[in-house]
Amino acid sequence: MSSTRPNQLFRNISSKIAAIPMIVTALFVFVGGTIWTVVYSFTNSGLLPRLQWVGLDQYERLWATRKWLISIENLAIYGLCMLVLVFVIGFILAALIDQKIRFEDTIRTVILYPYALSFVVTGLVWQWMLNPEFGVQKVVRGWGWESFTFDPLYSADIAIYGVLIAGIWQGSGLVMVLMLAGLRGIDQDVWKASRVDGIPTWKAYIFVIIPMMRPVFVTTLVIVVTGIVKIYDLIVAQTGGGPGISTEVPAKYVYDMMFQANNLGQGFAASTMMLVTVALIVIPWAILEFGGSKHRD
Repeated sequence: MSSTRPNQLFRNISSKIAAIPMIVTALFVFVGGTIWTVVYSFTNSGLLPRLQWVGLDQYERLWATRKWLISIENLAIYGLCMLVLVFVIGFILAALIDQKIRFEDTIRTVILYPYALSFVVTGLVWQWMLNPEFGVQKVVRGWGWESFTFDPLYSADIAIYGVLIAGIWQGSGLVMVLMLAGLRGIDQDVWKASRVDGIPTWKAYIFVIIPMMRPVFVTTLVIVVTGIVKIYDLIVAQTGGGPGISTEVPAKYVYDMMFQANNLGQGFAASTMMLVTVALIVIPWAILEFGGSKHRD
């Protein structure tokens, strides 16, 4: 027993040494930066960081600010709709492509292509598409439907849904690829057994296939949620937070506080709240995935 442990310790020693710079970087840059942000969120930092403690004042001020509350509301609307729609659309597309259709590679590439674009490009493309002067509305009216109106970005009440359209267009391809990988990992004997038992295809998906793909769904959920929480460039490129402040989101609020209002303390507090949101998703996922695997072992 005692001789085995040293052998395990020095096994692959070169790879462990090579990993030291990465570990140091993670500790000092990522972990250190996170701790630094949280600590300074309790200070009265303005243009420059300063250790002048104000307790929870920054958080109280944050949750009393209308712009921040609108940002949270927009994030909730965008996030919930985005999650439901990209999962539904992505899974349906994956299920269709999994049927060994013709030109599968071409179709998969076309659907995934929007994800290869930056959010800035996506935002600019859909800003043009939703412009009533020369976008979708203009085209449809040119076909003779003069009363057709489709300009969500120009109405404060529904502008966030215009951003949602662009987000779904870009994100559905990624979800499709992840779901398709999960479907391709299902043993064909499972499908054969369901057909022998006379189970309809839709029931096989809902009650057999989807439960077996739980790890894929959880991993995809984490990827999509973290992308939703930190959404910034799509908003800036497509609406700039407007009309007014109707499409403000937390990440843009942080940027505005830090680099326009010169209020680092408020920006750090908002950043910490975003960190908490992501942690509430990532930590349970880590426990389920890694804790569950250890328990199974």
